[in-house]
Amino acid sequence: MSQDHVDYAKRCINAMVHRMGRQPKTEADTVHDRIAVLRADRGVSRKELADAVGVHPQTIGYVERGDYSPSLALALRIARYFDLPVEAIFSLDPLPSLTQELLRRTS
Repeated sequence: MSQDHVDYAKRCINAMVHRMGRQPKTEADTVHDRIAVLRADRGVSRKELADAVGVHPQTIGYVERGDYSPSLALALRIARYFDLPVEAIFSLDPLPSLTQELLRRTS
């Protein structure tokens, strides 16, 4: 493979990574979420959620693992699906467990 082909491949990969929102992550760039907890609580599969919000099921997995930061539009569609405010699902700070949050609110 020539150097031109290698350079072209790198540019293509970088463009795809940029379009997908997968820039190198720092802790400040990480978007924390409760999608997996909400799905489990409501008995929703990744595929069901993905179909409802118009993405591939793999995208939901990427978001849940923190490999991908959702676009604002996707975050809002997910929030609408779960009928919750977006800030109840997504945060720039690590989210406390729902159990801890409920205990704090009731005491």
